[in-house]
Amino acid sequence: MTSALAGRSFGGPFRLRIAGSGRFGSVVWAGLAGDVPALADLRARVVSALAGFPVDERDFKPHLTVSYRFSRTLLDDLATYDGPEWETSSFAVVRSAHGEYAQLALLPLTTS
Repeated sequence: MTSALAGRSFGGPFRLRIAGSGRFGSVVWAGLAGDVPALADLRARVVSALAGFPVDERDFKPHLTVSYRFSRTLLDDLATYDGPEWETSSFAVVRSAHGEYAQLALLPLTTS
């Protein structure tokens, strides 16, 4: 999979911040704000590069999972959170299996 991504352009750096919250069933997540269109473009470029690999067909909902156990307090506290921005200048390809995560590659975001 990582060889399909080698040598490709994925766009330049962009800025994000944690803001808001939501849930998927019992999962509580923190939302992302900032240059979310650039993040969506990055996802589209990766999906295109991985043509033929299985892709999650659900709508793209960028988020950070905070808890797998629902908490109304946590959800409400995150609802009004608007964190500081950070620059996203690279992205990782990560394998997830049985609750274990392994970084397979770290790829730069460059303007050239």
